[in-house]
Amino acid sequence: MKVYKFGGASVRSADGVRNLAAVVAAELGRCEGSVDELRLVVVVSAMGKTTNALEAVVEALMAGDTARAAQLLAVSESYHRAIAEELFGDVPERVGELFAELGALVASGAGCENTENQTISIEGYSDAPVASGAVPDAVSGDRAGRSGGVSGGQAAVRCSGAREYDRWYDAIVSYGELISTTIVSEHLTRVGLANRRLDMRRCLITDARFREAGIDFAASELCLRRETAGASEPVWVGQGFIGATVDGQPTTLGREGSDYSAAVLAYLLDAESVTIWKDVEGILNADPRIFPDAVYIPELTYLDAIELAYGGAQIIHPKTIKPLYNKHIPLYVRPFAEPDKPGSVIRSEMAAPIDVPILIVKHDQALVSVRPNDFSFVLQERLGEIISHFESNRVKINLIQSSAVNLSLCVDNSRTLGEAIASLDGSFRVVYNDGMKLLTVRGYTPELLSRYEDRQGVFLMQKTRRIMRVVLRSDSLDEKTG
Repeated sequence: MKVYKFGGASVRSADGVRNLAAVVAAELGRCEGSVDELRLVVVVSAMGKTTNALEAVVEALMAGDTARAAQLLAVSESYHRAIAEELFGDVPERVGELFAELGALVASGAGCENTENQTISIEGYSDAPVASGAVPDAVSGDRAGRSGGVSGGQAAVRCSGAREYDRWYDAIVSYGELISTTIVSEHLTRVGLANRRLDMRRCLITDARFREAGIDFAASELCLRRETAGASEPVWVGQGFIGATVDGQPTTLGREGSDYSAAVLAYLLDAESVTIWKDVEGILNADPRIFPDAVYIPELTYLDAIELAYGGAQIIHPKTIKPLYNKHIPLYVRPFAEPDKPGSVIRSEMAAPIDVPILIVKHDQALVSVRPNDFSFVLQERLGEIISHFESNRVKINLIQSSAVNLSLCVDNSRTLGEAIASLDGSFRVVYNDGMKLLTVRGYTPELLSRYEDRQGVFLMQKTRRIMRVVLRSDSLDEKTG
């Protein structure tokens, strides 16, 4: 059994959905065994730029502009309806139901930015909470079969001011994947590819860290078995990126988290491999949109891959590698436009070492320098305290450098960075620069090192035996990889 993951770019149009079906059909044609045997789990992201579009809906809603939120949602609905109508000549009933649910959810959020303890309801869950650590009871109604959907009770997501942004984000943005998988599953059915559509909110149980939830593997395995008990279809279709808490509140796994969903399912199902279908020929040593001379890399080790993902490489989600490594499941990255090409593979060992530097750029960064007002030594006396201010405000730290009484941190320039900096006021002197990039080079050359050592616009530079990291202004990045 294999796991295939298709990103938003691969299903951004009706032709993309047709291509997905062709790839699935080709895989089934290569398989041996009973036609009723499970052969393929297909994980699908939201279509095109739907996640971005729904994020804009959330922003408008949290700003109190419900008219703008409804307008943006209508644009997204029109986009999906156009794809469905091109594929089917009509819009599947379940797609309409999902948009009706989403519209009601957005309408219920009027004024949520300043309403204490507001409750919103999401269709598809039992509204009876379960004990902490328990596995949710089965939900009444159709179990998301081949053409079925999610039905049953409701789950509550409580809004308590602006800090509830993350809950609202997960409740709204998760619909992108629910809608895309409904369309994909329906198309597979109509072209004769029997499949079972799964609701990953019932299968992947997470903690309540909204927007970057952690998966409870033991509970998820039980739920996945429950939801797939008796399934005879050779293909299962499920959403990437989403899950739910033990009491049914929808969660997301972090931006680009569909890769992680595929890896988790492969781990839980003991799959033989995972394939991520992308709009590139495989893994490249740099982003070709930034570095025109980027070159193809046929294979990487798990260690190389996890280092690159953590550094900001967008080819895979940072959490993807661990579950695959733990069961020695290879990960393939292949071009969906040319499915016969081999792509690249990530596994335990490589046939030959990588002979080119690998460059990763992390965008939208801020360089924050912190100094204790009492001149305490930062590493020995204040490091944990400083970091806790960023962690409690969910600001990701990507690089740290220290002197005796100064700590410099390169962090994501997230929406809560201002709160993190404000929380340091009083005990620390803080200065920062935004509009920065973080360049990570694995296997740097003397030429690359010298190019950045004296470069104008470089604010901070670190290097080890193999890795060089540079914090620099956005306009100071060199476009050559060698």
